[in-house]
Amino acid sequence: SITKERTEVILQGTSSLDPNDPAAVWEEYDFKCKPGDLKRRPCFITPYHYRLDWLMWFAAFQTYEQNEWIIHLAGKLLAQEEATLSLMATNPFAGRAPP
Repeated sequence: SITKERTEVILQGTSSLDPNDPAAVWEEYDFKCKPGDLKRRPCFITPYHYRLDWLMWFAAFQTYEQNEWIIHLAGKLLAQEEATLSLMATNPFAGRAPP
């Protein structure tokens, strides 16, 4: 069965020196096929699927403690690791200092 509501994990970063500052601008990392922007055309890649995007769907059903790989993913995004960034559709910090 499929749920009627879909919880999403959204990964964001900020260039703000104080992430708790209400004026901090948070920028979202977009995935290649994970649902996001409602104006974006759906991704069809049959018979394949993007594994990271698929895992993010399941991670939304649990806590990060049950999906420790999310912490490692966030660390690699913070370090601007090229191999990890290649899994993403966009890097909002491309050409800038890491978040």
